[in-house]
Amino acid sequence: MFSKGQIIFGVLFFIAFAIIIAFTYRKDLKVHKRFYAGSVWVLIAFISFILLIAAIKFFFR
Repeated sequence: MFSKGQIIFGVLFFIAFAIIIAFTYRKDLKVHKRFYAGSVWVLIAFISFILLIAAIKFFFR
């Protein structure tokens, strides 16, 4: 399916990508806290809405 070289490249790419993303996030943490202070509530509302739709679909089959 995949050669050994492709698997090694994929693993190394993932590790490098995760390190770069973590470093960039840590660098911008102050900006995130200032501009996205209430975004957790938006995420909670979105997840609740999806769960509500799933519950309605489950109960009204």
